[in-house]
Amino acid sequence: MNAPLPVAIEPAPDPHLVDAVESSGGTVVTLDRARALVWHGPPHDFPNLPDAVEWVALPFAGIEAYYTSGAIDDRRLWTNASGFYARGCAEHALALLLAGLRQINTSLMLGWNTDVIPPAVRSLHDATVAIIGAGGIGRELAPRLAACGATVLAVNRSGTPIDGADRTVPSTEIEDVLAAADHVVLAAPSTAQTHHLINDRTLALLKPHSWIVNVARGELIDQAALARALRAGTIAGAALDVTDPEPPSDDDPLWALPNVIITPHIANPTPGLTREMAPFLAENVRRFIAGDPLISVVDPARGY
Repeated sequence: MNAPLPVAIEPAPDPHLVDAVESSGGTVVTLDRARALVWHGPPHDFPNLPDAVEWVALPFAGIEAYYTSGAIDDRRLWTNASGFYARGCAEHALALLLAGLRQINTSLMLGWNTDVIPPAVRSLHDATVAIIGAGGIGRELAPRLAACGATVLAVNRSGTPIDGADRTVPSTEIEDVLAAADHVVLAAPSTAQTHHLINDRTLALLKPHSWIVNVARGELIDQAALARALRAGTIAGAALDVTDPEPPSDDDPLWALPNVIITPHIANPTPGLTREMAPFLAENVRRFIAGDPLISVVDPARGY
Protein backbone atom coordinates (compact mmCIF):
# COMPACT_ATOMS: atom_id res chain seq x y z
CA MET A 1 0.00 0.00 0.00
CA ASN A 2 1.31 3.47 -0.89
CA ALA A 3 2.13 5.85 1.94
CA PRO A 4 -0.30 8.79 2.21
CA LEU A 5 0.63 11.78 0.08
CA PRO A 6 1.86 14.58 2.38
CA VAL A 7 -0.09 17.72 1.49
CA ALA A 8 0.18 21.18 3.08
CA ILE A 9 -2.95 23.36 3.16
CA GLU A 10 -1.99 26.98 3.58
CA PRO A 11 -2.23 29.67 4.81
CA ALA A 12 -4.56 27.85 7.24
CA PRO A 13 -6.40 24.53 7.32
CA ASP A 14 -9.84 24.58 5.73
CA PRO A 15 -12.28 21.82 6.68
CA HIS A 16 -13.48 21.22 3.10
CA LEU A 17 -9.94 20.97 1.74
CA VAL A 18 -8.70 18.86 4.66
CA ASP A 19 -11.52 16.39 4.11
CA ALA A 20 -10.78 16.29 0.38
CA VAL A 21 -7.12 15.47 0.97
CA GLU A 22 -7.69 12.90 3.70
CA SER A 23 -10.54 11.13 1.89
CA SER A 24 -8.47 10.59 -1.24
CA GLY A 25 -5.22 9.13 0.08
CA GLY A 26 -3.43 12.18 1.41
CA THR A 27 -2.43 13.42 4.82
CA VAL A 28 -2.21 17.04 5.90
CA VAL A 29 1.26 18.15 6.99
CA THR A 30 3.25 21.32 7.43
CA LEU A 31 4.81 22.87 4.33
CA ASP A 32 8.34 21.78 5.21
CA ARG A 33 7.21 18.12 5.04
CA ALA A 34 4.95 18.36 2.00
CA ARG A 35 5.14 17.02 -1.55
CA ALA A 36 2.06 19.05 -2.54
CA LEU A 37 0.69 22.42 -1.49
CA VAL A 38 -2.92 23.58 -1.62
CA TRP A 39 -2.77 27.36 -1.41
CA HIS A 40 -6.01 29.27 -0.83
CA GLY A 41 -4.50 32.60 0.14
CA PRO A 42 -3.62 35.77 -1.79
CA PRO A 43 -0.70 35.96 -4.22
CA HIS A 44 1.27 38.47 -2.16
CA ASP A 45 1.44 36.07 0.78
CA PHE A 46 2.55 33.08 -1.27
CA PRO A 47 5.39 31.27 0.58
CA ASN A 48 8.83 30.25 -0.58
CA LEU A 49 8.47 26.64 -1.63
CA PRO A 50 10.74 23.84 -0.45
CA ASP A 51 12.34 21.82 -3.25
CA ALA A 52 10.34 18.78 -2.15
CA VAL A 53 7.03 20.37 -3.25
CA GLU A 54 6.18 18.82 -6.62
CA TRP A 55 2.65 20.12 -7.14
CA VAL A 56 0.80 23.32 -6.17
CA ALA A 57 -2.99 23.61 -6.37
CA LEU A 58 -4.41 27.14 -6.61
CA PRO A 59 -8.09 27.90 -5.90
CA PHE A 60 -8.79 30.33 -8.74
CA ALA A 61 -9.30 29.93 -12.47
CA GLY A 62 -7.70 33.29 -13.21
CA ILE A 63 -4.19 33.16 -11.79
CA GLU A 64 -2.54 36.09 -13.56
CA ALA A 65 -1.82 37.75 -10.19
CA TYR A 66 0.27 34.73 -9.20
CA TYR A 67 2.31 35.16 -12.36
CA THR A 68 2.72 38.87 -11.72
CA SER A 69 3.88 38.25 -8.16
CA GLY A 70 6.48 35.74 -9.39
CA ALA A 71 4.95 32.85 -7.45
CA ILE A 72 4.62 30.45 -10.39
CA ASP A 73 7.77 28.73 -11.60
CA ASP A 74 8.58 26.00 -14.09
CA ARG A 75 10.14 23.64 -11.57
CA ARG A 76 6.95 21.88 -10.49
CA LEU A 77 3.40 21.09 -11.54
CA TRP A 78 0.74 23.76 -11.05
CA THR A 79 -3.03 23.40 -11.24
CA ASN A 80 -5.70 26.05 -11.07
CA ALA A 81 -9.47 25.90 -10.61
CA SER A 82 -10.43 26.14 -14.27
CA GLY A 83 -13.89 24.67 -14.62
CA PHE A 84 -14.40 24.09 -10.89
CA TYR A 85 -16.91 26.91 -10.50
CA ALA A 86 -18.37 26.75 -14.00
CA ARG A 87 -21.89 25.83 -12.97
CA GLY A 88 -22.33 28.82 -10.67
CA CYS A 89 -20.71 31.20 -13.17
CA ALA A 90 -23.01 29.96 -15.92
CA GLU A 91 -26.07 30.49 -13.74
CA HIS A 92 -24.92 34.01 -12.90
CA ALA A 93 -24.19 34.85 -16.54
CA LEU A 94 -27.67 33.72 -17.56
CA ALA A 95 -29.22 35.70 -14.69
CA LEU A 96 -27.36 38.87 -15.69
CA LEU A 97 -28.30 38.52 -19.34
CA LEU A 98 -31.96 37.91 -18.56
CA ALA A 99 -32.02 40.80 -16.07
CA GLY A 100 -30.81 43.15 -18.77
CA LEU A 101 -33.01 41.85 -21.56
CA ARG A 102 -36.12 41.83 -19.38
CA GLN A 103 -35.29 45.34 -18.07
CA ILE A 104 -35.33 44.26 -14.43
CA ASN A 105 -32.63 46.76 -13.49
CA THR A 106 -34.47 49.61 -15.22
CA SER A 107 -37.72 48.64 -13.53
CA LEU A 108 -36.03 48.82 -10.14
CA MET A 109 -34.81 52.33 -10.91
CA LEU A 110 -37.81 53.78 -12.73
CA GLY A 111 -40.69 51.87 -11.18
CA TRP A 112 -43.93 51.53 -13.15
CA ASN A 113 -42.72 53.40 -16.22
CA THR A 114 -44.68 52.03 -19.17
CA ASP A 115 -43.28 54.60 -21.58
CA VAL A 116 -39.60 53.63 -21.26
CA ILE A 117 -39.48 50.01 -20.09
CA PRO A 118 -41.76 47.90 -22.33
CA PRO A 119 -40.21 49.03 -25.64
CA ALA A 120 -36.75 48.01 -24.37
CA VAL A 121 -37.70 44.49 -23.25
CA ARG A 122 -36.22 41.68 -25.36
CA SER A 123 -36.30 37.88 -25.32
CA LEU A 124 -33.61 35.24 -25.52
CA HIS A 125 -35.91 33.24 -27.76
CA ASP A 126 -34.55 33.41 -31.33
CA ALA A 127 -31.59 35.54 -30.20
CA THR A 128 -28.01 34.64 -31.09
CA VAL A 129 -25.64 34.64 -28.11
CA ALA A 130 -21.88 34.43 -28.47
CA ILE A 131 -19.83 32.87 -25.67
CA ILE A 132 -16.27 34.17 -25.90
CA GLY A 133 -13.90 31.78 -24.17
CA ALA A 134 -16.06 28.67 -24.26
CA GLY A 135 -14.28 26.49 -21.72
CA GLY A 136 -15.92 25.10 -18.59
CA ILE A 137 -18.29 28.04 -18.16
CA GLY A 138 -19.24 27.90 -21.83
CA ARG A 139 -20.00 24.18 -21.63
CA GLU A 140 -22.35 24.85 -18.71
CA LEU A 141 -23.89 27.98 -20.20
CA ALA A 142 -24.56 26.75 -23.75
CA PRO A 143 -27.38 24.29 -22.87
CA ARG A 144 -28.94 26.84 -20.51
CA LEU A 145 -29.09 29.40 -23.31
CA ALA A 146 -30.40 26.79 -25.72
CA ALA A 147 -33.17 25.92 -23.25
CA CYS A 148 -34.26 29.57 -23.47
CA GLY A 149 -34.53 29.29 -27.25
CA ALA A 150 -31.26 31.02 -28.13
CA THR A 151 -28.82 30.10 -30.87
CA VAL A 152 -25.37 29.68 -29.31
CA LEU A 153 -22.10 30.61 -31.03
CA ALA A 154 -19.08 29.45 -29.03
CA VAL A 155 -15.55 30.76 -29.44
CA ASN A 156 -12.47 28.97 -28.10
CA ARG A 157 -8.82 28.78 -29.10
CA SER A 158 -9.09 25.65 -31.21
CA GLY A 159 -12.63 25.73 -32.52
CA THR A 160 -13.24 22.30 -30.99
CA PRO A 161 -17.04 21.87 -30.73
CA ILE A 162 -18.65 22.12 -27.32
CA ASP A 163 -21.88 20.38 -26.37
CA GLY A 164 -24.93 22.62 -26.51
CA ALA A 165 -23.49 25.15 -28.97
CA ASP A 166 -24.95 25.43 -32.43
CA ARG A 167 -21.53 26.35 -33.80
CA THR A 168 -18.03 26.56 -32.32
CA VAL A 169 -15.34 28.59 -34.04
CA PRO A 170 -11.69 29.41 -33.29
CA SER A 171 -10.75 32.71 -31.69
CA THR A 172 -9.31 33.90 -35.02
CA GLU A 173 -12.92 34.38 -36.18
CA ILE A 174 -14.04 36.43 -33.19
CA GLU A 175 -14.88 39.58 -35.13
CA ASP A 176 -17.23 37.66 -37.44
CA VAL A 177 -18.90 36.18 -34.38
CA LEU A 178 -19.38 39.57 -32.74
CA ALA A 179 -20.96 40.91 -35.93
CA ALA A 180 -23.36 37.95 -36.03
CA ALA A 181 -24.33 37.99 -32.36
CA ASP A 182 -27.23 39.69 -30.66
CA HIS A 183 -25.57 39.38 -27.25
CA VAL A 184 -22.14 38.44 -25.90
CA VAL A 185 -21.00 36.61 -22.79
CA LEU A 186 -17.32 36.89 -21.87
CA ALA A 187 -15.83 33.82 -20.18
CA ALA A 188 -12.23 33.97 -21.43
CA PRO A 189 -9.04 34.05 -19.34
CA SER A 190 -7.10 37.27 -18.94
CA THR A 191 -4.04 37.12 -21.18
CA ALA A 192 -2.08 39.50 -23.36
CA GLN A 193 -4.26 38.37 -26.27
CA THR A 194 -7.57 39.00 -24.51
CA HIS A 195 -6.66 42.30 -22.82
CA HIS A 196 -9.27 44.89 -23.88
CA LEU A 197 -10.79 42.42 -26.29
CA ILE A 198 -13.90 44.57 -26.06
CA ASN A 199 -12.92 48.05 -27.24
CA ASP A 200 -14.18 50.85 -29.46
CA ARG A 201 -13.62 48.82 -32.62
CA THR A 202 -15.18 45.56 -31.46
CA LEU A 203 -18.09 47.33 -29.76
CA ALA A 204 -18.92 48.91 -33.12
CA LEU A 205 -19.42 45.40 -34.55
CA LEU A 206 -22.34 44.78 -32.19
CA LYS A 207 -25.96 45.82 -32.57
CA PRO A 208 -27.87 48.65 -30.88
CA HIS A 209 -29.91 46.03 -28.96
CA SER A 210 -26.85 44.02 -27.84
CA TRP A 211 -26.02 43.31 -24.21
CA ILE A 212 -22.54 42.33 -23.02
CA VAL A 213 -22.14 40.11 -19.96
CA ASN A 214 -18.74 39.67 -18.31
CA VAL A 215 -18.20 36.88 -15.75
CA ALA A 216 -14.52 36.41 -16.59
CA ARG A 217 -12.02 39.20 -15.90
CA GLY A 218 -12.47 42.95 -15.92
CA GLU A 219 -9.39 43.43 -18.09
CA LEU A 220 -11.22 41.91 -21.07
CA ILE A 221 -13.15 45.17 -21.47
CA ASP A 222 -11.87 48.67 -22.09
CA GLN A 223 -14.27 50.28 -19.64
CA ALA A 224 -13.84 53.79 -21.02
CA ALA A 225 -14.80 52.49 -24.47
CA LEU A 226 -17.72 50.60 -22.95
CA ALA A 227 -19.02 53.75 -21.26
CA ARG A 228 -18.79 55.63 -24.56
CA ALA A 229 -20.72 52.89 -26.37
CA LEU A 230 -23.42 52.77 -23.71
CA ARG A 231 -23.91 56.53 -23.70
CA ALA A 232 -23.99 56.69 -27.50
CA GLY A 233 -26.46 53.81 -27.87
CA THR A 234 -23.94 51.73 -29.81
CA ILE A 235 -25.10 48.81 -27.62
CA ALA A 236 -28.08 48.44 -25.32
CA GLY A 237 -26.41 47.50 -22.07
CA ALA A 238 -23.72 45.75 -20.05
CA ALA A 239 -23.96 43.40 -17.08
CA LEU A 240 -20.66 43.03 -15.25
CA ASP A 241 -19.70 40.72 -12.43
CA VAL A 242 -16.05 41.74 -12.86
CA THR A 243 -14.52 45.16 -13.46
CA ASP A 244 -11.12 46.79 -13.81
CA PRO A 245 -10.31 47.72 -11.09
CA GLU A 246 -12.46 45.97 -8.52
CA PRO A 247 -14.49 47.66 -7.25
CA PRO A 248 -14.80 50.49 -9.76
CA SER A 249 -13.85 53.89 -8.38
CA ASP A 250 -16.67 55.96 -6.94
CA ASP A 251 -16.47 58.34 -9.90
CA ASP A 252 -16.45 55.61 -12.58
CA PRO A 253 -19.04 56.68 -15.19
CA LEU A 254 -20.49 53.16 -15.31
CA TRP A 255 -22.16 53.70 -11.93
CA ALA A 256 -24.29 56.52 -13.33
CA LEU A 257 -25.51 54.73 -16.45
CA PRO A 258 -29.01 53.24 -16.29
CA ASN A 259 -28.17 50.49 -18.79
CA VAL A 260 -25.44 48.93 -16.63
CA ILE A 261 -25.77 46.15 -14.05
CA ILE A 262 -22.79 45.60 -11.72
CA THR A 263 -22.59 42.75 -9.21
CA PRO A 264 -19.66 42.45 -6.76
CA HIS A 265 -17.80 39.45 -8.26
CA ILE A 266 -20.30 36.92 -6.92
CA ALA A 267 -20.58 34.48 -9.82
CA ASN A 268 -18.29 32.31 -7.70
CA PRO A 269 -18.59 33.90 -4.23
CA THR A 270 -15.50 33.66 -2.04
CA PRO A 271 -17.24 32.06 0.99
CA GLY A 272 -18.07 28.98 -1.11
CA LEU A 273 -14.80 28.56 -3.02
CA THR A 274 -13.22 25.83 -0.91
CA ARG A 275 -16.46 23.84 -0.75
CA GLU A 276 -16.75 23.94 -4.55
CA MET A 277 -13.06 23.18 -5.00
CA ALA A 278 -12.99 20.16 -2.66
CA PRO A 279 -14.28 17.40 -5.01
CA PHE A 280 -11.84 18.44 -7.74
CA LEU A 281 -8.96 18.57 -5.26
CA ALA A 282 -9.84 15.07 -4.04
CA GLU A 283 -9.79 13.79 -7.62
CA ASN A 284 -6.41 15.39 -8.28
CA VAL A 285 -4.94 13.92 -5.09
CA ARG A 286 -6.07 10.48 -6.25
CA ARG A 287 -4.58 11.10 -9.69
CA PHE A 288 -1.29 12.39 -8.31
CA ILE A 289 -0.89 9.29 -6.14
CA ALA A 290 -1.73 7.03 -9.09
CA GLY A 291 0.63 8.86 -11.44
CA ASP A 292 -2.26 9.89 -13.72
CA PRO A 293 -2.57 13.29 -15.46
CA LEU A 294 -4.13 15.95 -13.25
CA ILE A 295 -7.11 18.07 -14.21
CA SER A 296 -6.77 21.84 -14.77
CA VAL A 297 -3.00 21.80 -15.23
CA VAL A 298 -1.55 25.27 -15.83
CA ASP A 299 0.34 25.85 -19.06
CA PRO A 300 3.03 28.45 -18.21
CA ALA A 301 3.34 29.41 -21.86
CA ARG A 302 -0.35 30.42 -21.99
CA GLY A 303 -0.53 31.88 -18.50
CA TYR A 304 -3.55 29.80 -17.45
